[in-house]
Parts: sequence; structure tokens; C-alpha cells
Amino acid sequence: MCESGQVRLTVIAATSLVALGVLAAPQATAEPQTCNDPSCVPGITPNVVQGSYCSNTSYYVFGTAVAGVSTRAGRLLFCGSPRRYEPRWFRSPPMMGIREENSDCTGYMDAVAQAPDGLFLACVPMNDRSLWRRGDA
Repeated sequence: MCESGQVRLTVIAATSLVALGVLAAPQATAEPQTCNDPSCVPGITPNVVQGSYCSNTSYYVFGTAVAGVSTRAGRLLFCGSPRRYEPRWFRSPPMMGIREENSDCTGYMDAVAQAPDGLFLACVPMNDRSLWRRGDA
């Protein structure tokens, strides 16, 4: 009888500890993570040379520069194709982190961002609204 009493006490103690752990655990929030600058943007290519050729002007287009004659190390660059010439690495306009395509970008004129899927976005005014739109169009 004594042995079954010890088993019951052990079960009760273990159940109490589990219940306390559940009650004391911090609540998870459903808030989405925010990313408002280049430091949290995935897929940025390191050590690119400003002015050199690049290949993708649509997705994951950002890179950081190596030091050069007129370029400081770490400067944010983007892969762009001016007037349909071969794409090259250019200085990036201000980068606002991760944004959703077609979401409002009021106050971010001349800025760029990256969509969650890596799409290059630019803040574009159109029809009295400023929206994050494809930056390669």
C-alpha cells in the first residue's frame, strides 16, 4: 500500500510541475516580424564590385560592395539594367527592408525594398497613390 501511495504522490507532483510550466510559459504572439532596413533582408550578395556585370534584375537584386576607388566597403548596391543594356551593379537608393508588393509606400518616394519572395520593389507614385511596385519594370 505504501508503494502505491508513493506512485500517486510522484504522479501528482509531476502533473503539478507540468501544469505550472504551461502556466508560466510566455505567450507566443501572432505579430509578423518587421524588417525596416537592409540588415534583416535575406539574399543580399556580399562583396560585389560596383559597375561590374550582374545577372538578375528581378529577384534578390541587392549586394554589398567591396572597397574601391570611389566605393566604400559595405555600400548597398542593386543589380539594374539601364536602358536595356547589360545589367550592372549600381548604388542603391535608400532601402526600406521587406515590404509587400502593391502596399502603400507614402513617405518613401525614391526608396526601394524587397518583397518576402525576393522581388525587387520600388516606391512608385501612380493615380494619386504611392505603392510598392516591381522595381524591374
